[in-house]
Amino acid sequence: MKLLAISGSLRRASVNTLLLENAAKVIGVRAEMANLNLPLYSGDLEAEGIPIKVLKLASQISAADAVIIATPEYNKNLSGVLKNALDWVSRTKDKPWAGKPVAIMSATAGRSGGERAQNSLRLCLQPFAPRLLNGPEVLVGHAQSAFEDGVLIDARYKAQLSALMAALKESTSLR
Repeated sequence: MKLLAISGSLRRASVNTLLLENAAKVIGVRAEMANLNLPLYSGDLEAEGIPIKVLKLASQISAADAVIIATPEYNKNLSGVLKNALDWVSRTKDKPWAGKPVAIMSATAGRSGGERAQNSLRLCLQPFAPRLLNGPEVLVGHAQSAFEDGVLIDARYKAQLSALMAALKESTSLR
């Protein structure tokens, strides 16, 4: 299974990136990590040509059997970095998201675990027609204490993550 992991955080010590790494391990695959360190979307920049990094991201999405996305929650919404990447990819010629199995998850410092961020991400992905999994939801609250040495240790979150990844694997042609 070719799995692409997209973290909505650029932080080196991102708990969302850790969550993605744990998700890939659950189903025994190595995920390719996307790079969202992209220029801010601008029609003027687009007129000069789609940046190489954006074309690479679109190509990674197209080539993947499935995509997992983890987003932090910033001001009750998905991260600007993630929204910027979605906007850029929407400007590429192909439709890389169309029909693509996608599982979303989030890890936050707050207690809700990113519920509103996930809702906003679902809305942002809708126009691209991926096959979004509706659940089970993985909302890791108080994320700073949910991981130990990079490993998700909270039993409830581990069970949710395992169920989500099993559903994702089931939704791909490479079961």
